[in-house]
Amino acid sequence: MNTSHPQIHTLGELKATGYRSRTIRDELRENLIKTLRKGEQPFPGIFGYEHTVLPELERAILSRHHINLLGLRGQAKTRLARMLVNLLDEWMPVVAGTEVNDDPLSPLSHHARSVLAEQGDDTPIAWVHRNDRFVEKLATPDVTVADLIGDVDPIKAANLKLSYADERVIHFGLIPRANRSIFVINELPDLQARIQVALFNILQEGDIQIRGFKLRFPLDIQFVFTANPEDYTNRGSIVTPLKDRIGSQILTHYPADVATAAKITAQEVRMLPEQSSRVHVPNIASQLIEQVAFEARNSEYVDEKSGISARMSITAYENLVSSAELRSLKHNLKHTAVRLGDFAGIVPALTGKMEIAYEGEQEGARFVAAHLIQEAVRSTYDASFPKIPKLEKQEAKAYYTGIIDWFVNHSGECDLTEDLDDDTYRATLDRVPALDSLIDKYHPVTDPADRALLKEIILWGLVSYGKLSKVRVGDGIGFTDNLSQMLKDI
Repeated sequence: MNTSHPQIHTLGELKATGYRSRTIRDELRENLIKTLRKGEQPFPGIFGYEHTVLPELERAILSRHHINLLGLRGQAKTRLARMLVNLLDEWMPVVAGTEVNDDPLSPLSHHARSVLAEQGDDTPIAWVHRNDRFVEKLATPDVTVADLIGDVDPIKAANLKLSYADERVIHFGLIPRANRSIFVINELPDLQARIQVALFNILQEGDIQIRGFKLRFPLDIQFVFTANPEDYTNRGSIVTPLKDRIGSQILTHYPADVATAAKITAQEVRMLPEQSSRVHVPNIASQLIEQVAFEARNSEYVDEKSGISARMSITAYENLVSSAELRSLKHNLKHTAVRLGDFAGIVPALTGKMEIAYEGEQEGARFVAAHLIQEAVRSTYDASFPKIPKLEKQEAKAYYTGIIDWFVNHSGECDLTEDLDDDTYRATLDRVPALDSLIDKYHPVTDPADRALLKEIILWGLVSYGKLSKVRVGDGIGFTDNLSQMLKDI
């Protein structure tokens, strides 16, 4: 990368270093090539895109294209755009005092040209760090051309005693001020069509027009747009000529499997050290959190077109830990592990992040959230053990009938209330010996700390298939055989 030292203060000193001007898209391309040749990852911490989105993004950079990241919410579009900054030179020289990051060897503004004409090699140079070469604008209906491109400033004209025909009266907008930088417009379809039209020449020819001024102003900008495909029908659209000027449109997507999703959540979740020390989260609980999101994306109760953000899993994980922590604080437990009962605490994290379909509206958001948790438990159960419909097969039958028979003979002896400490909670589940037999056969290397939760998943799975009944017991839940529950109901 260009490593010119920021202690250089004049144009003459800069020239002596052999500095050369490059467009920002050439800069990104060259630095990407260097990064790849070193065997380094240009986009660290991005999981699930290794064979899809990242190669397309790298190709777009090598092609020096403007980019549109198209995908549903929570698919790391903005994060990818921000990570492009890491491919910029650490420092960039500009003419000191410039409004538009003028290149000392190729100035654009009247101010920079005047200073260079007067001072030549003594022109003062300032340095801009790459973190300051990223400008982000959320497209909203109230954005104006003046906001993005600029307008005539009557106060400046009056103070400088200039006519409106002088280009020095122009107040530049966000885009000219982002010259030689990365400019991101999030949710592009929300930008009014007439504002999108104002971007045509900037993307293609570099001209800008402000209140009758037609300036040949070849801005050097890497544009990155983000858009949600559903926005094309719900709130607006990207006008066709603008789409035509965007070199690469890259489709993002959600993680393809639970393991990748769990990796993303583990990276993004924020837990305090005291929470980590107080609450143990079994691996299967992390998988279960992700499975809830997968169930939501396929549920008839949820509008699939709106998407389920990765933020849902992150906040659900944080709520799950807090739910277990709250239980431990209420009952004076110094340490605890996540239980299935704690999953009731993630409901608020789910209801605010799902667009409920018509079928879901009939049932209510809380019902939908509880249903998704139950379906996630069922799917996790199916992925971990032989499915219930295979009960008739002799190999699996002995294990399941052993569990069910225990509840027939010991009804009401497996109540999991909130006030149970971890030892009592495990001891209660240990009363059902067939649970251990099942785990020993299909998951013999299960971490002892995760074993109790896995037993609960077996019981919930049997409930979901109608083989056992789950009842509310005080501030917790209990399991019983179906006949006993039926007689109790009568």
